[in-house]
Amino acid sequence: MDIKNLGFDTINLGHGSGGLMTRDLLDKIIFETFNNPILDQKHDGAIVKFDGQIAISTDSFVVSPIFFKGGNIGDLAVNGTVNDVAMCGAIPKYISLAFIIEEGLKLSEFISIVNTIKAAADQSGVQIITGDTKVVEKGKGDKIFINTTGFGEVHPKSNISTSRIKAGDKIVLSGSIATHGMAIMSERQGLEFESDIVSDTTNLNDIVNGLLDTFGDHIHFLRDPTRGGLSSVLTEIVEDTGIGISIFEDQIPIEKQVAAACEILGLDPLYVANEGIFIAIVDKDIVDSVINFMHNDVKGAKAVCIGEMTDAHSTKVILNSRIGGKRIVSPLIGEQLPRIC
Repeated sequence: MDIKNLGFDTINLGHGSGGLMTRDLLDKIIFETFNNPILDQKHDGAIVKFDGQIAISTDSFVVSPIFFKGGNIGDLAVNGTVNDVAMCGAIPKYISLAFIIEEGLKLSEFISIVNTIKAAADQSGVQIITGDTKVVEKGKGDKIFINTTGFGEVHPKSNISTSRIKAGDKIVLSGSIATHGMAIMSERQGLEFESDIVSDTTNLNDIVNGLLDTFGDHIHFLRDPTRGGLSSVLTEIVEDTGIGISIFEDQIPIEKQVAAACEILGLDPLYVANEGIFIAIVDKDIVDSVINFMHNDVKGAKAVCIGEMTDAHSTKVILNSRIGGKRIVSPLIGEQLPRIC
């Protein structure tokens, strides 16, 4: 796409008017980039077919900065939505895409985000089928916000629910924690430090689909620990189930530079956001097979069992520390890291 041929280099209020400038923006950038038979109808909605149950997930992305090591707000939006649908035990197929753009956003930045969305959607095997674009006045946004809704067909062997979690189930974590949050922090003005920490944002639908193909309803629960990190997911699980959780600090993978960055900033990595890992709560009899299966996929290469569900201390998450102590993992109160997703 040649920006020079578009006739403008920044987004302005006219591009959100619904008139000729809006149509120009949509035709030359959005429809051209995401062209497919459904979107090409240029309707305000879309009609799609599903054979069985569907899973739907809506999310909004307001990350700051919008470009960071390992990605930008565009692939973050696609991957986050794809992953939320996958965590329902579904196969993501379609995404609606809405932009809220602040007047003055450079066209080159917008096109870069759009192209990244296209690449992430193609990698995930989903289509952009409908959406919306709005432009707000300068100072009433922060460059660009993105809202997405994902649609997927529930896997025929899937039965994902907190109601299926039971004492003795094992908790498998697919990879290292806190990487995304620390990648964002490394970009923030006033909080920059020398680092090559790269966001872990990626799609997880293929590895989850493989797990469901292989182990079916022995996979009791799935969740990606995004905002609030691993601790928030685990504390929500004990609250919803009434069963306790016991985890082991020395089993939780974290990259050395990420751990060092957390220590410098006084952050607990258990509460830092992730965008490319998930937990699976599985029947204890298959945990080794699940881990071996995940190790065959680059997105599960660091998979490990970090603990188990237990009746020993209901409704509490207990962390067994490296030095032999124990502490209660509390829910996150307030916002440890703002604007990271």
